Parts: sequence; C-alpha cells; structure tokens
Amino acid sequence: MFYYFDPLYLVFAIPAFLISLIAQMRVQMVFSKYSRVRTFSGLTGAEVAKNILWSNGIYDVRVEYVPGLLTDHYDPRFRVLRLSQGVFDSNSVAAVGVAAHEAGHAIQHYQKYPWLALRTAMVPVVNIGSNLAFPLILIGLLLKNGDIFINLGILLFSLAVVFTLITLPVELNASKRAVEALKVSGVILPDEEIAVKKVLGAAAMTYVAAVSVAILQLLYYISLVQRRRDD
Repeated sequence: MFYYFDPLYLVFAIPAFLISLIAQMRVQMVFSKYSRVRTFSGLTGAEVAKNILWSNGIYDVRVEYVPGLLTDHYDPRFRVLRLSQGVFDSNSVAAVGVAAHEAGHAIQHYQKYPWLALRTAMVPVVNIGSNLAFPLILIGLLLKNGDIFINLGILLFSLAVVFTLITLPVELNASKRAVEALKVSGVILPDEEIAVKKVLGAAAMTYVAAVSVAILQLLYYISLVQRRRDD
C-alpha cells in the first residue's frame, strides 16, 4: 500500500539534509575566511584565470562576470568561464583558488579529459531522467501492474547517481590542476598554497555530499519498491 506521507522517508531525508547542510556551511565558512586574505601577487580571480588559460595555449575561452555567490562555472558549450561576485575582481586567496579551479575545467575540456567528456555527454539525459524518475515511480506504485514504470524510474535516477559519481573525479582533477598552475606561475606563495587547498578541499566536500545524498535517495526509492512487493 502506498502512503502520501511515508515516515520511512525521514530516515533517508534527514541524513541527506544534514550532509548537504554541513557541506554548504563548511564551504561558505572557509571561503568567507580566506576571502579576507589577500594574495602577495595581488592578481584578481579574472586575471589569474586568463593567465592560466593563456599559459596553456587556450585563447578562445572568455572570462566573464556572473552574479551570485559561488556561482562560478565553466560552460564548455560556449567556451565561457564565468566567475562570481567575490571572485572575478577579488585578489583574495579564496578568489584565485576558485578561479584557477574553473580554469582547470577549461584545460580539461581543451585536453579532452575523458571524465569531463563523459559527464558533459550525460547532462541532457540526466536532466530529463532526474525530473521523470519520481513521477514514473509514483505512477508505478499507484498502478496494480506498474513494475515497468517503477523499474524505468529507478533506472533513470540511477543514471543521476552515476552522474554525481563521475562529477567527483572531474572536480578533484580540476582542483589538482588549479594548485599546480598557481604554483608554476608563481601566483601563490607556499603558505597561500595551504589556504588554497583548504578552500578547494571544502568545495570538494560539497560534491562528496551530493554523491551521498543521491545514493540515499536511490536507496529510498528502492525501499519503496521492495515494500510494495512485500505487500
């Protein structure tokens, strides 16, 4: 029997909420702390991103400002690297770390890094699948012979889980490239390198949290199906 409110949902939802909350609080605290620490070089995030791109022979990627806090991203479709408020025109340790990380994604794209290529290819399917997954599972639970809908919904959501897993090595590799690029270019001093690694490490935890949340949600969907079959 299907309930509109399932108490078991809280068993999965509460840990997922706490994991996400802790990860977000951590990255905001670390970013805020090192946003107040200026680099010795004095270069802004935008300048650092451009320097890293040019030093890697990448001249066709634009560096643009995007509104918001920590909304930084690289868009491989339009070859645009967008830096947020507090990163674009800031010369803080946090800003150059984030800017270098996004430049790392551009380098991945330029060098055809396989994990990034796979993640990019999955985006359209995952966007559709993540939106359809729960409705399909819900329809399947409401129908007497709805196993085909349930199985399809779980399959689609499983692809979203795989997407979060693939994202993790992509992000870690971009951070590794960022630190190396900053060191080689002499933008950061040794003590600033430690701070940059803390900023990027905190950001990486948000992706670990995303994987954990996705797995918990998938386990909840599977539990719904199992209880239906037991009934």
